Amino acid sequence: MPSVLLVGTPNSGKTALFNRLTGLNQRVANYPGITVDLSIGRLAKLPELDLVDFPGTYSLRPISEEERVAVGHFNSSLADPDVQHVLCIVDATRLEKSLFLCLQVVEACQRQGRPVTIIANMGDILKRHRLSIDAEGLSRAIGAPVMMASARTGEGLDAIISILQSPLPSAAALETADDNPILASEGGSADVDLYSKAQRLAEQYGASADELLRAQSRLDRFFLGSLSGGLTFSVIMLILFQSIFTWSAPAMDAVEAGVVGLGGWILPLIGEGVFADFVADAVFSGIGAFLVFVPQIFVLTFVIGLLEDSGYLARAALICHKPLRFFGLSGKSFIPMLSGVACAIPAIYAARSIESPRARFLTYLAIPLMPCSARLPVYTLLIAIFIPRETAFGGLIGWQGITLFATYVFGMAAALIIAGLVNRLSPSEGQIPFMMELPAYRIPALVPIFRKSVQRAKHFVTKAGAVILGVTVVIWVLGYFPNQGADLSGSWLGMMGQWIEPVFQPLGLDWRYGVAIVSAFLAREVFVGTLGTIMGIEGAEDNIVPLVEQVQASALPLGSGVALLVFFAIALQCVSTVAILAKEANSWKLALRMVIAYLCLAWLAAWVTFQVTGFLV
Repeated sequence: MPSVLLVGTPNSGKTALFNRLTGLNQRVANYPGITVDLSIGRLAKLPELDLVDFPGTYSLRPISEEERVAVGHFNSSLADPDVQHVLCIVDATRLEKSLFLCLQVVEACQRQGRPVTIIANMGDILKRHRLSIDAEGLSRAIGAPVMMASARTGEGLDAIISILQSPLPSAAALETADDNPILASEGGSADVDLYSKAQRLAEQYGASADELLRAQSRLDRFFLGSLSGGLTFSVIMLILFQSIFTWSAPAMDAVEAGVVGLGGWILPLIGEGVFADFVADAVFSGIGAFLVFVPQIFVLTFVIGLLEDSGYLARAALICHKPLRFFGLSGKSFIPMLSGVACAIPAIYAARSIESPRARFLTYLAIPLMPCSARLPVYTLLIAIFIPRETAFGGLIGWQGITLFATYVFGMAAALIIAGLVNRLSPSEGQIPFMMELPAYRIPALVPIFRKSVQRAKHFVTKAGAVILGVTVVIWVLGYFPNQGADLSGSWLGMMGQWIEPVFQPLGLDWRYGVAIVSAFLAREVFVGTLGTIMGIEGAEDNIVPLVEQVQASALPLGSGVALLVFFAIALQCVSTVAILAKEANSWKLALRMVIAYLCLAWLAAWVTFQVTGFLV
């Protein structure tokens, strides 16, 4: 199918422009290396054309693994006869960092006979500071059209569509490198010559960024200061975890009330019997228990989106580089690891941007230990059971938020300790210098972030919901028969659970929790749905009871609850993550070893926690 290629440097707004033109909500972040694979969408106003978004790269002569992926895709696609046009995105506020790639792309397109247009994005920022660039002069110098645009405001999008609709110039009409005085040089497109030309063009036709740089420098002195930077980072992380409880509480209460109310309305209409028991115990107690935690997934992704779009995350990576280096990691490991707080799968892909093979391998080891959103329902369930909704420090923050923050810190600490131990036991490797572009500070665009967070929450529900529904049905059937739920311990599920109970008894957990833990090996969030189904079958109530109240009624000891938190913080219980790890590391043996090692370590740490808690309490 006819297609248009979208290429540009990282953090140039390329993927945001892709979303604007296609109507898709491809993940956008304000730090380098977020696009790790091709994204293809149909142009909203030109449905006969596909728009292909390539991973960002600084040059067509790749250095990192991430750039090799991007350049390899671009070169192979450029030779495809279906390619109708190439759009090269540059950051209008920082032409000096974009024009080197731009000149390479123009030359490559002219040699292949492909029309190319330069899109100077972020024109709204220039306007806000009363700055401008000489687009016409730059166009004449490069030999390709240059258009101003803004992915944030939508400015220039209609002009882009118009140029894609216009008749395409023939290959013979395209200017070659030899015809263009800017591209032509005695050694062809030698990197040094091309770079000096790019700098000269940026100085001649670009905007003076002194005002932008002064404002950024003032903020950097605060956010990157030796004392203020660390304190600010700690406060921001604490606010992040407190917001998961505070901001999501009204929505969680509404979902819980909705599930209980809907169950109270539907169940009397169904009457009694096997189907009524299935609806009450499997649908409402199982799946309903999981849905209650979806607002927290939304809040988590929304707050991380604010940090991404503001430009702070790249600064956080710089702050974390020195302490991470002690464990064999680098500042570039921070971004994949923080992405792992949402989901481990894109985090593993994002680790491609780490140049050092050793640091990349250690990052692979650390990511599964990051407290991902699939762990969040388990954490919040147990915290809601044992930690009251009380505030501390004069009402500034709640104890539940502090406990969740401590749980996340524990998972991150475990990741660092394991990475550090492996680093110490492995042969030494030469240090690779840490370099990362610091993007401009921006006011976050709330609507796109909100839309992205809704999409992430929906994706989480559909992805996890299908698994939870299947597991819930199986758990309900095994728990209901052969005695119609009269005696859960005598059901097929009870007999299976009692067989595995000795494994979890040392942690103070009976067979019900053992079954829920085993079911969570497909995906961690299944634990909540499975436990809700088991508690629903076992309960004698005719109405729907929230899972928190059911677990509280079961008198789960504090030591067992803390042991469960520790177990889920360490155990690798996600089939999809294991598969992606094996693919990216090119080793199923490594992935399976990680599963076994983390499970054994999780059980041992949970047992120690149970013993210590029992001794202290």
